[in-house]
Amino acid sequence: MNILRAFCEITFDAPAPVPVVLMLRPHSGWGQWIAEERYDFNPRTQVVEYTDIYGNVCQRVMIPAGTTTIQASCVAEVPEEVDKEFSAVFVEPQHLPDHVLRFLLPSRYCPSDQLGELAGQIVAGMTPGYQQVEAIRRWLHTSIRYEYGTSNTATTASDTARCRAGVCRDFAHLGIALCRALNIPARMVVGYTEKLAIPDIHAWFEAYVGWRWYMFDGTHEETAGNRIAIAYGCDATDVAFVTQFGQLDLRSLVVRVEKG
Repeated sequence: MNILRAFCEITFDAPAPVPVVLMLRPHSGWGQWIAEERYDFNPRTQVVEYTDIYGNVCQRVMIPAGTTTIQASCVAEVPEEVDKEFSAVFVEPQHLPDHVLRFLLPSRYCPSDQLGELAGQIVAGMTPGYQQVEAIRRWLHTSIRYEYGTSNTATTASDTARCRAGVCRDFAHLGIALCRALNIPARMVVGYTEKLAIPDIHAWFEAYVGWRWYMFDGTHEETAGNRIAIAYGCDATDVAFVTQFGQLDLRSLVVRVEKG
């Protein structure tokens, strides 16, 4: 296990008070241990915390008019390598645990019902299960350009499949949709990872094969460890680190991730 330190600072401008749901607190689990954590608001404001249906820790806040800065930091113990199991089998839908079934369905950004033909082409001849998902991940890495400005908050996996370009969220959405098109449950993950060209909150996906979740990241040549997961969901709708219910302007976002 490695020690990873992550820091995030977000500054907003609000013309009037606006209710917000934040998702900036990672929690301990089988893949990570949160050893230290700090969460600050300037100016100070009341925070009400709850856990959503995916197990994510969320904060309800009323952001006041003016400028607000939020700082979130943590120290986590995380694995340097991710688990890989090419013999992990496809689990037929009728045998899936109830809580996994929702990750088979098409969702707003992952219209898997539109991508069956492409998914079949990518995994032709592959053994159902982990090998198919890894084939999808490799195809994402070699076939989709990582390029800023090629997508926006409305871009779906089908859009990315057509234009063959996007950022980490688009890679994750397309990987998820292609897996679901093959009846493999897949979910989106957002969090921190080191060695990004431009430090930011990162997105990747997990697929359920061999009766457990495995991590996949098409933006890298190989899926590597040293990550801190913050939130899980069906797509970006469920894992937004800020959901606002009124006008809120992002002034700046600073992210730092380092070992030790």
